[in-house]
Amino acid sequence: MEIATVMASDAGNQRSGVDVSCSESMIPLLSATRLTGTPSAMAAATLSHDADPDDPWVGTEVLRTYADDGARRAMTDLRTLISRCPSVASSRFGDNYRYATAPGPRLGDDSIHVSCSMTSGSGTLESGSILVRIGTTLVAVQEAGNLAGDRKFLTQLVEAALRRYQTTES
Repeated sequence: MEIATVMASDAGNQRSGVDVSCSESMIPLLSATRLTGTPSAMAAATLSHDADPDDPWVGTEVLRTYADDGARRAMTDLRTLISRCPSVASSRFGDNYRYATAPGPRLGDDSIHVSCSMTSGSGTLESGSILVRIGTTLVAVQEAGNLAGDRKFLTQLVEAALRRYQTTES
């Protein structure tokens, strides 16, 4: 597990992303790897589980704290973006991305489960993110592309991250 405690350049320091067209530049916002608003503090960890060498699981956990209502706005903006841009084609790689809010656990003050299906040629990978808002903080766990239907760790890791945050606030 790697932990970074510096503010990432992908913090998404402007809300203009909500108003732009549905293009491949929207993919980081739609996948929740970038969010609108600037957090006052941020930490990230890389997570992996490789018990099965034929089916490794890789993801990240990100904690963002905002000085104002930025966490609430980021959640609202994410829902708006997904409803406006459920499908995006990447001209660079020829991939097609489909985004949706998916059923997921109801956690914290607000939570959203974002699912993504990436099709390239005849192959399909899926990824997902669960974001949970607790006051002015967002706890997000995002999985990298996995085989279709492989969702065995995402919810468990989000619940563990929330328990840790509620116990230590970190």
